Amino acid sequence: MARTLFDFGHAAAVAGWSAIDDRVMGGVSQSCLRHDAAGHAVFEGTVSLARNGGFASVRCSATELQTPGAGRYLLDVRGDGRRYKLTLRTDAAFDGVSYQAEFAPVAGLWTRVALPLSAFAPSFRGSSVPAAPPLDPGRVCQLGLMIAGGQAGDFALALRAIAAAP
Repeated sequence: MARTLFDFGHAAAVAGWSAIDDRVMGGVSQSCLRHDAAGHAVFEGTVSLARNGGFASVRCSATELQTPGAGRYLLDVRGDGRRYKLTLRTDAAFDGVSYQAEFAPVAGLWTRVALPLSAFAPSFRGSSVPAAPPLDPGRVCQLGLMIAGGQAGDFALALRAIAAAP
């Protein structure tokens, strides 16, 4: 049975999320996760390639993200035709290895995206980390969303929920 990690039907679900955009390295992209009055969250902003930039992300640290035995992550989303990444971290550090899985939800339609653990690749500052251990869902303590890969311009990904399932 799936365990809901975030239910974005309530405004409080976006509290604790913060933007970590390419501004950390001199870029000018910007993003946020906001609650929409229609009863979902929206990860939105603008990606700029100026000043060696090119990514926007939001991240939430929470203590209840560990899901031992999970085999996949589920996202109820409405896309905009762009590619996104779900990022998971197994330590509380600001910087370090993250596990990323890319998804490209259908534009304009609510859909459920299922990301198996095998889809998550270890990464550090955009580079592959082949020596990293496999993702352990029982150790996940931070979760985030990212847009990168040269996708300059405005973006908006609507989210109803994020869950972990066997």
